[in-house]
Amino acid sequence: MQAGLLDTHHNAVSTRRSPAWVVTGLLVAFYLLLYFGKEDYNATDAAVRYARDPLNLMLVKLGWKLNDNGSLWVFNKWYLYAGLYTLGMAVGGYFMLRKHGNSTYHRYRTYSLVAVQAVLGLMLPLVLDFLGRPAWYFSYFFPLKYDLFFPYNMDHMQPTVMAWFIVMTFVGLPLLVYFKGKRVYCSWICGCGGLAETFGDPWRHLSSKSPRAWRIEQVSIHSVLFAAFAMLGLVIGDGLAPEGHAIHNFANSYKGMYSLAIGSIFSGVLGTGLYPVGGTRVWCRFGCPMAAMLGLVQKFGRFRIAVKKDMCISCGNCSTYCEMGIDVRSYAMRNQDIKRASCVGCGMCAHVCPRGVLQLVAKRDAGPGQHTQEWTVDL
Repeated sequence: MQAGLLDTHHNAVSTRRSPAWVVTGLLVAFYLLLYFGKEDYNATDAAVRYARDPLNLMLVKLGWKLNDNGSLWVFNKWYLYAGLYTLGMAVGGYFMLRKHGNSTYHRYRTYSLVAVQAVLGLMLPLVLDFLGRPAWYFSYFFPLKYDLFFPYNMDHMQPTVMAWFIVMTFVGLPLLVYFKGKRVYCSWICGCGGLAETFGDPWRHLSSKSPRAWRIEQVSIHSVLFAAFAMLGLVIGDGLAPEGHAIHNFANSYKGMYSLAIGSIFSGVLGTGLYPVGGTRVWCRFGCPMAAMLGLVQKFGRFRIAVKKDMCISCGNCSTYCEMGIDVRSYAMRNQDIKRASCVGCGMCAHVCPRGVLQLVAKRDAGPGQHTQEWTVDL
């Protein structure tokens, strides 16, 4: 048993007891306030008002205002949220590495997640906004960033920025996933997965491993993927249709419903709020269209979790700590490699295995009589 895992079933916050439900309530309330709370301050008006005051102008650009009595007030809740999000990942990453830092793979993966969030998810957007440029998040792509190709975003994209998002969405990431697995994005870059892997680590074992949950997952996540691409089709049709066409109203209504149901409620309120009672990858497992799209590529790619034959002792550690709800033990007991679309390649199953039965492998399938080349990750 790896250091720090023995308290999993003894800590009240991580075992669905009363403290866990209290934390869930606080997280849900926070996200409801974040998404549906109103801002009572206009940034544009403030920028004009403070144009000759460098200190206040800088505060305005960073999402704050300085009141006449000298107190500070947040009027851009998204900057505050980004800061808290980054802080949560950094602190959570520290405690996560106290338990799993003896693994080289987990150390570098955690460093990558926190660095990407701090640089691309917090500092770069702030700098761009301060310079009067659109505050792009260069680590989020369609269909996860569902509004990426909306007209109001496309109108403000420079050609190089547009090329980056289009190429990475439809070519770059699929190719990386084909060769290395969706872990490249879901466990090394993505901010959603980053929060789950760091702040959410105490609850990773709560993901349901039942066949029923797997069936629901398959229907749910691919339905959201279909809905995301349907919205893209509507956006394109909306742009091509003549003025006054009925598609305009329908497209706007559809975008609003998707934004509310998927972009706010599912991914935020439920996806993060349910960490303490439902596990840390509720959104990634049941709703993320990016995970669904990359998972389809992974099924045909080279990545898998290889099983050493006839070595599993059925301790169940691997299944317990799989945050994606995969019953890893059942595969290992059958001497069957794991190649599931939902696997994010976090490597925790191999990390907690007492006998080294599991390996993360990017394996080129060989034909008859040909040598099979393997790339393994040292955990």
